[in-house]
Amino acid sequence: MEVSQERVPGCPKRMVFGPCGGVHDDGTCEMLPAPCVFDEPGGLPIAPASPVAPVGDPDAVAGDRPVEPSRSAWRPPTILTDLSVPPADAATLQSTARLLAGSCDAVLVGDHQDRIDFPPSTLARLIADAGAQPWVTLACRDRNRVALEQELRALALDGLATVLCVTGDGRAYDVRPDATQAFDLDGTRLAALAAALGLPVAVAETPTARPVALRPRRLVHKQAAGARVGALNHVPTAAELDEFLDAARAAGLQMPVIASVVVFTDQRSADALAALPGLQIAAERRERVLTADDPVEAGIAAAVDEAVLLLGMHGVAGVNLSGLASADGVQAAAEIQAEIGRRVREARGVRP
Repeated sequence: MEVSQERVPGCPKRMVFGPCGGVHDDGTCEMLPAPCVFDEPGGLPIAPASPVAPVGDPDAVAGDRPVEPSRSAWRPPTILTDLSVPPADAATLQSTARLLAGSCDAVLVGDHQDRIDFPPSTLARLIADAGAQPWVTLACRDRNRVALEQELRALALDGLATVLCVTGDGRAYDVRPDATQAFDLDGTRLAALAAALGLPVAVAETPTARPVALRPRRLVHKQAAGARVGALNHVPTAAELDEFLDAARAAGLQMPVIASVVVFTDQRSADALAALPGLQIAAERRERVLTADDPVEAGIAAAVDEAVLLLGMHGVAGVNLSGLASADGVQAAAEIQAEIGRRVREARGVRP
């Protein structure tokens, strides 16, 4: 069955498979002072159920999908750690990747709306050269379809990275007003293009972002597009995550997921997480860490406890150590992330 590729009227990101993860708590769009078109009362449904075919380049996906000899060998990381470094700073990126490499299975580099960084294919090579396994984010905001296809082909040629395919957050009005925002594709259609080239594809979902009821089925659409793993944004409690996964499995989810573990040790790193749409930190945990005699140790211990708990849940293949971690700079933050990774491995009986 072929799924309609018509964009939903009124969506400023021109999405087919919406809603994006940036819907505010009151249901408004992150790009316009108006309700999300997917969250209106009795609102527009997302595209029909799977399969999603073909949503990518017809020449690439219609019957000649490349043979993928390494597909069976690919495994999602048990510990995926955010790589938070200054943009376009190769030396800091590589030194931080080396610091983290021994404590995790892969590092994830983002694609931010307020900074210009190296292209994802370049980031993948820099990370791999530093001895870490790269996960790179590819967003549709700043690249038209041709540029996205170029990046995918470069990533497929090198064969170094898993690619996290996202629509991307909208650029704030005061950030590069001289540059347009493309949104030729959304994350689901980008995932289909990446999968057609044989890349290991990860996709994102925010279980607690509005409209919550559509989120499980959205993840299943991305699975149908060729994703191998879902990377979930943080959910305040394990019970809420379990409820989301039950709903997703009922909708047809079969691929594993990586659950997010928030890492914060001070007010600034906690506030940075809370500012993201749909992301909530349990009030009790926030207070326990920030009022502790040693907030760094309390933050590390809380993250380790959450990671071990989530790794024991059905369908959770890994955890993403996510967040700023510390306001004291890149080195301090990476040391905190590395310590959490080491403790999680020790708790699971994994030797360095």
